[in-house]
Amino acid sequence: MQTKAPFPHNLLKNKEVSAIVEAYFEFNHLKQLYRQGWLQHGVSSQYCESVAEHSFCVTLLALFLADTYFPELDKYKVICMALLHDLGEIHAGDITPLDKVEALEKQHLERLSVNQVLSKLSSGSTYLALWEEYEIGISPEASFVRQIDRLEMSLQASVYSQQGLVNPSNFFASAEKVLANSNLLHILRELKSL
Repeated sequence: MQTKAPFPHNLLKNKEVSAIVEAYFEFNHLKQLYRQGWLQHGVSSQYCESVAEHSFCVTLLALFLADTYFPELDKYKVICMALLHDLGEIHAGDITPLDKVEALEKQHLERLSVNQVLSKLSSGSTYLALWEEYEIGISPEASFVRQIDRLEMSLQASVYSQQGLVNPSNFFASAEKVLANSNLLHILRELKSL
């Protein structure tokens, strides 16, 4: 796992701080954790997005696309899931298919990470339940956010392609397997035509 700086949580060893400060130092790590898939496909760390940057863009896309195409969804749940969906990477790292980690092991490591961060917060069980719902992916909100996660990856691949940094075709193909809504597929087709 490659990071931009030392893990922030380690800076608090032997210091008495509130739960929210401790949690902040943990989730702050996502701002300093590169998205490994981009690095594995040749994007240099100079241009590589962080996990936090990805989560921010997933959340914005989810908000705007829910407003436009999915008014029936519970937007609070959508936004929470989008913000929480990558918390498992805080301690587990950004595990990609190229890392050859079994799916069950990846889920286990990410669940431990999420539990470690959220269990110290007073509303942690509520957020943990939303993260779990996202992971299961059955509810309309979870299914939607999972699709937006892949759509955002395709949008970022398109940006990197326009900058001459990656060939986006593998990322588009990956997203196409998950996108079920015609409006979201239309956005993907638009990206392919750039």
